[in-house]
Amino acid sequence: MSEIPAKATESEDPSNSGRARAAGDLSDARASHGTPASDGTSASPVPARSAAADARDDRDARDDRPARDDRDARSARDPRDPDATGFGSEEPRPGEPLWQSKPPGSIYDYIKVASFSIGPDGLVDQWSLRAEQVFGIPAARAVGMDPIEAFIDPDLRAQGQRKMAEILDGREWTGVVPFRVPDDSDEGGRGKDGLAEVYVMPTRTEEGEKAAVCIVVDVRTLRRMETDLAASQAIFGQSPFGFLLIDTDLRVRRANQRFASLFGGTPDDHRGRGVHDYLARPEAERVAATLRRVLESGDSITDMHVTGFLPGSDERRHWSVNLYRVHSGSGRPIGIAWLGIDITARRAAAREAAAARRNLALLNDAGARIGNSLDLETTARELLDVVVPGFCDLATVDLYQGLLAGDETPPGLADGSAELRRVAFSSAVSDAPFVGGGAEVAVGAVHHYPFNSPCADALRTARVQHVPGEDGGLVQSTLAVPMVAHDTVVGLAQFARTKGSEPFGDRDRELAVELAARAAVCIDNARLYRREHERALILQRSLLPPGDPVAAGLDIACRYLPGNSSADRHSEVGGDWFDVIELPGHRTALVVGDVMGRGLRAAVAMGELRSAVRTLALLDLEPAEVLSALDEIARGLGAPGGVQQATRAARRPREADLSEVYLATCVYAVYDSVTRRCTFANAGHLPPVLVEPGEDALMLDVPPGMPLGVGGEPFEEVEVELPEGALLALYTDGLVESRDHPLDEGLQAFVGALTDPTRPLEDVCDHVLTTLDTHHGEDDIALLMARVQGLPADSVGDWTLPREPRSVGRAREFARTRLQSWDLEALVDTTELLVSELVTNALRYGEGEIRLRLLLDRTLVCEVWDSGLVQPRRRRARDTDEGGRGLQLVGLLSAAWGSRRTPRGKTVWFELPLPDGETTLTDPAEALLSLF
Repeated sequence: MSEIPAKATESEDPSNSGRARAAGDLSDARASHGTPASDGTSASPVPARSAAADARDDRDARDDRPARDDRDARSARDPRDPDATGFGSEEPRPGEPLWQSKPPGSIYDYIKVASFSIGPDGLVDQWSLRAEQVFGIPAARAVGMDPIEAFIDPDLRAQGQRKMAEILDGREWTGVVPFRVPDDSDEGGRGKDGLAEVYVMPTRTEEGEKAAVCIVVDVRTLRRMETDLAASQAIFGQSPFGFLLIDTDLRVRRANQRFASLFGGTPDDHRGRGVHDYLARPEAERVAATLRRVLESGDSITDMHVTGFLPGSDERRHWSVNLYRVHSGSGRPIGIAWLGIDITARRAAAREAAAARRNLALLNDAGARIGNSLDLETTARELLDVVVPGFCDLATVDLYQGLLAGDETPPGLADGSAELRRVAFSSAVSDAPFVGGGAEVAVGAVHHYPFNSPCADALRTARVQHVPGEDGGLVQSTLAVPMVAHDTVVGLAQFARTKGSEPFGDRDRELAVELAARAAVCIDNARLYRREHERALILQRSLLPPGDPVAAGLDIACRYLPGNSSADRHSEVGGDWFDVIELPGHRTALVVGDVMGRGLRAAVAMGELRSAVRTLALLDLEPAEVLSALDEIARGLGAPGGVQQATRAARRPREADLSEVYLATCVYAVYDSVTRRCTFANAGHLPPVLVEPGEDALMLDVPPGMPLGVGGEPFEEVEVELPEGALLALYTDGLVESRDHPLDEGLQAFVGALTDPTRPLEDVCDHVLTTLDTHHGEDDIALLMARVQGLPADSVGDWTLPREPRSVGRAREFARTRLQSWDLEALVDTTELLVSELVTNALRYGEGEIRLRLLLDRTLVCEVWDSGLVQPRRRRARDTDEGGRGLQLVGLLSAAWGSRRTPRGKTVWFELPLPDGETTLTDPAEALLSLF
């Protein structure tokens, strides 16, 4: 007996009405299959299914319906195919079941329904292919089996036999029956268990005997469908997200309540609508194309962003949509599932988070890039490099002109009308400065804002002002941000955005204030440093020799370059210094030193050491003695009690405070223009360089000694005879040492640069600085160069006098004769008188032979030598004293006088200026009278 499919629209529950309808269907089925009716008549016979058709159904079931899968795949590829869309039909193929000629989509695609017939003997006489699938028993085995004995549990067989007898007596029966499938492979003969709803309808055979047709439905499949349907209803109806089912025509077939609550109406009101009914045309076209792609390819779409508006609202909304293709039970695509969630708030939060991250990154960038230089203009440009174009499109920085000039409180600061100078401008859209409410201001120009302007108000109140753009202009709006540092407004920063950019918000205002404040602090620090640097530089330069130094028997040239003179960045002043000190007897002291460290303290220490050097030099001490005294002074600079306290503290062990230790290097040389001999002493400094005529430059072997301030070590002296025309160079380490050039390399380069000592000294200095590439600016540079030009022999008068009274007269005669030969008759009387006094003192208070020497250079110097060690001391004679007025007379008539120790005694000297028509000489007679 062929299986009889039920209608897909019938009720699924086995109620009375359902049984009634099923009975009606059974009658129709008997009529269509030639089965006798209940009244014993027979309808027109219908040919039974062929064995080939049954075998094909069996093969199709075993092969999981590949043909249908192929058709489904073709339907997915071509939705326009009528068979694929479900609106057409195809002719049944020979041997195929009739129900398979209809388009898929029936309920029988989801539930398991089978049929079989029972003969008058109570045994199975027909077994459908569906029964084979449900029970897993082929027809050849099932036909002839007793269904009660084969499928019913032994405990229920007696009841089953009674029901079978009632059925064969002509009664209908329906119920849920547990069954088991016999399994011959199992030793107990028990296979899998199941639960089926059975509908038994009595029939009659052609001979009129009573039989039955059984329709079996797998109850477990029904329960599973019921559960799945309830879950689907819960997901679809109770989902907090917008849920749509869209058919293959891209029309809404079903919408949930959440979607309807957003777009208005009831869920049924949205049936048949398309995406163009909800979205603007460009967005709708994009979404429709995506829906077609999902329908054709079967690829799901996750987190597709859709933008639109809700009905009655102008607020732009954003949704995140997930799309996936939906299939029927047979695997045929029937539409698309749309699951959407409103992410407008999330997008806004994401924008806020992105803006916060951008601002934080901008602040981090500002912290890393602003303030790397102590130059005001450079710091302002660094601010603009950070904000353009990351924060704004155009920006300017104006600083008070008075602050740039070093004034503490510029005039007009309170009302914002003081002059400002535009120090920086940057633009991402234009090379020309934008007009901010007034005339165009170029970089470097000095200007001021009108009193009632927003910029002046920002400067006056120290609050941000929003300046709207002008009609027809490039700028949309501008933020005028005062630059406040330490409660002081130092300038104004303007940040502008062009039309089409996002307008400034509250967060932007706060960020602009923070950026301007950071730059203002750096600018104020740079201003304070510039002021301190300039003061230290003024102090340092004031301690250096003014103008070009002049020395007897030497041609002098010098250079001093501060550490920032050639560098792009400012650096602190150092402690480098040089000095040229004139000594008695036409001798000259050459000094070059370097205090370790930088800043104002180093400059002050340098000034103290330089003053001490000049004082010690005037005492006419030997070079080694000068450095020893300087060492004591340097140690006293870091001690509260001065030199004595430092000396006492040095004798006991203690932890030194390195911040209070002053160390310095120094080279001290004394040159005698008469003998052309130079005595050197070195305290840890670089060696002098000497270039003799026709020879290569060489570094003099002067014992380096310990730096000043270390103490405990004596200093050695080296005496070198310098030939006429020789070149002597003293320098500091900034000339020959830098981070890129080690000391040895720099010394060799310096020696190699002194190739032509005959050139003018100024040119030699410039050549050295250019050759050594001293523009690194890392340290101060001091360079002192001297060319030897000894006194000519005819400019020196030297006589030795015996120790006897008549040597006084001979001394006067020698002096008169030499002055007349030098055409200095105007100095004869004064010189004779002073020479007579000094020689007389040497005879009375000195020892050994007497030596008289006259030296002519820029001045006239007279020296009297003897072997006595007692230094003359000037005293004021009383009116009744017969003597004691000789040195007073020397002091009155000479420009300078003094005495110094020598290795073999002492020397007393005086100096007279040469007559030049402007210098007035003191009359000796008047000088004598003034003593009484």
